[in-house]
Amino acid sequence: MTTFTTHTVESAPQDAKGVLQGAQSQLGFVPNLYGNMAESPTVLESYMTIAGLFEKTSFNATEQQVVLLTTSVVNNCEFCVAAHSVISKSMLNIDADIVDPIRNQEAIQDSKLEALATFTRAVVTDRGWVDGAVTDAFLAAGYTQAQALEVVLGVTMKTLSNYTNHLTGTEVNPEFGGEAWSKAA
Repeated sequence: MTTFTTHTVESAPQDAKGVLQGAQSQLGFVPNLYGNMAESPTVLESYMTIAGLFEKTSFNATEQQVVLLTTSVVNNCEFCVAAHSVISKSMLNIDADIVDPIRNQEAIQDSKLEALATFTRAVVTDRGWVDGAVTDAFLAAGYTQAQALEVVLGVTMKTLSNYTNHLTGTEVNPEFGGEAWSKAA
């Protein structure tokens, strides 16, 4: 099996050093995902750009995490599920009653957020060919057609990171270990 390099600030290609330094300053550590993406500074830059754009969508922070966490669960990405669980619970103070059902592939009690999670799941599993009834339920829950497209943006962001983690065998940072998650058998 090929072993991919998890770069540090010191070992990263020059064009990736700034992103890794920024993460180190902001978080106190470099997420291993970033360290692995640094092998291709263009991939790292693309991920950071998409993440910045997704933050500008009309979704609030909780809704954004529902999209990102749901996508990561569907894609069986152990790194991203752990990371987004910590981000959600510890950094954004999102209630465990929202985060844990997504992790456990159960329904969220909040019906609007459940419609968002269901729609996101369908976008991922059906590769964008979402059943009309699922889309109708998403819109009936109070979301818009623009937000349906914004879900696609979030799925795009997580697909880039999920697949990178699968390919590179990204190890979960100790900082995310408290929310470790194992993919479905």
